[in-house]
Amino acid sequence: MKSALCLCLLFLGLRVQGQHRSNLNEEQQQQKTLHTLEGHSNDESENLAHVKIIDNNADFAFRFYRQVREEAGNKNIFFSPLSISTAFAMLSLGARSNTLSQLHKGLVFNLTEMEEQEIHQGFQRILQLLNNPQREVQLSLGNALFIDDRLKLLQNFLDGVTNFYYSEAISSNFQNLPEATKEINKYIETKTHGKIVDLLKSLDEDSKMVLVNYIFFKGYWERPFNKLSTRDDDFLLDDKNSVKVKMMHQNKVFNVHRDERLSCWVVEIPYKGNAAALFVLPDEGAMKQVEDALVKETVSNWTQSLRKREIYLDLPKFSISGSYDVKSMFEKMGVTEVFSNQADLSGVSENIHLKVSRALHKAVVDVSENGTEAAAVTAIEIVPLSAMFPPPPHIRFNRPFLMMITDKTTRSILFMGKVVNPADKED
Repeated sequence: MKSALCLCLLFLGLRVQGQHRSNLNEEQQQQKTLHTLEGHSNDESENLAHVKIIDNNADFAFRFYRQVREEAGNKNIFFSPLSISTAFAMLSLGARSNTLSQLHKGLVFNLTEMEEQEIHQGFQRILQLLNNPQREVQLSLGNALFIDDRLKLLQNFLDGVTNFYYSEAISSNFQNLPEATKEINKYIETKTHGKIVDLLKSLDEDSKMVLVNYIFFKGYWERPFNKLSTRDDDFLLDDKNSVKVKMMHQNKVFNVHRDERLSCWVVEIPYKGNAAALFVLPDEGAMKQVEDALVKETVSNWTQSLRKREIYLDLPKFSISGSYDVKSMFEKMGVTEVFSNQADLSGVSENIHLKVSRALHKAVVDVSENGTEAAAVTAIEIVPLSAMFPPPPHIRFNRPFLMMITDKTTRSILFMGKVVNPADKED
């Protein structure tokens, strides 16, 4: 019944390090910084803060996509760059020295262009806007810290994650790891409305804290596809292979752009509420060319070039997922220290030196016709004969394509993916 259901989870496990190093003056300076972060900013700067980090978040999204593409091979890709960047930005509240610098660099934040405080204010505002209960799309983005009840967190860190990231702090019994694992999995299952179950098989025996970030999105097309028009069709995996899919169809006016330079079609399908899906269909053999050009300037050019145009649109129903070892991805992107015994997370806890042991990310998407009761209406459209005009283009998403789900209020990329095989539900 849903037109798009997107779920995503980032899991960060923090464990005791084998060794540590400290610098008292540096730590005192960082404590002063955190004291600055504690206070709430004025309304005007809060309202503008998210604008300052939009480009950085977009740069991170495309950089992470390229890293995923290298490892995914010929498989479906689906993830939430916003979930990942939110979680690591929250963790950076407790990072110090080079560990903090690497996190900022990995998330594509340049402190010569903005202050550290503005980064956290930006995420704070994005969370406020996305979680607005008045929105027509069902969207929730949130964070939780599961903390070993023996671990004493610094008050500044706790205040920061609570004030800026609205994180829940949940005391857990990490002396009983199976019970703690069960508790975390139950939380994840609840927040993702039962779609992600038993994500964690076990916890590291040295685990002291688990940071969870989740995003749940359920949107309905402004103009749903008619289920009676959905039919079996072939989806071309490559030159020789194809799979059968349920292909949806619409003949309507959409925002469309033809990029002749990159040889691809771009079609925007709006959701009710201020969100939209952007589907990118490369010509045969042009996928790599389009992916290589996938940067924020390219997408900005696409969205600015969109024009209303009648098209025949074929789009497959699909349900795909992606699971990623974010630790491995970040290490290849140059963020290494936070996962090592050199990690400086001294802003998190005063009595135990920590490092990140695991960072897991899972996302799920389901795209279909959208059949709410209100939308289950038979409509007959009568249009004038158009013999004097060329027929509308037939854009068939019957071969691998890219997709992005964007929130227009915050101009954030909520999800990114590549559909290589819509019939393959497993990542």
